[in-house]
Amino acid sequence: MIKVIVGTNVLISASVKGRDPEAIILFLVSNPDFEWIVSEEILMEYKSVLARKKLKLSPDLKQRWFNIIDAFTTIIDVNISVDFPRDPKDAKFLECAIASSADYLITGDRDFETVIDLEVTKIVSPSQFWEIY
Repeated sequence: MIKVIVGTNVLISASVKGRDPEAIILFLVSNPDFEWIVSEEILMEYKSVLARKKLKLSPDLKQRWFNIIDAFTTIIDVNISVDFPRDPKDAKFLECAIASSADYLITGDRDFETVIDLEVTKIVSPSQFWEIY
């Protein structure tokens, strides 16, 4: 099982623009070899960001993404804390990656480029993930 964490920015791009980010998420949820890992904190962020009025998602589209998230994510307990001074609110993604021994963190957030080593987890952009798979 290949464990993957999806950055909120990838999810937002998928819901607003479609294209590669949407294709990646649909690939993950339709492929039994992959497991989309989240923490409670990440799940709350996904849903609160998708609900923002400025995204202008129709109620149907918003519900579609909520359904995908609810059906295809695996929630793990995260009992570690990571200091990520570059963007402290993104520490939850690193914590989840370490706690789950995730194989990939897919993100377009350049703040993560400063992370040196997460042991097992590779931090990749959506396009890098596509190159691999």
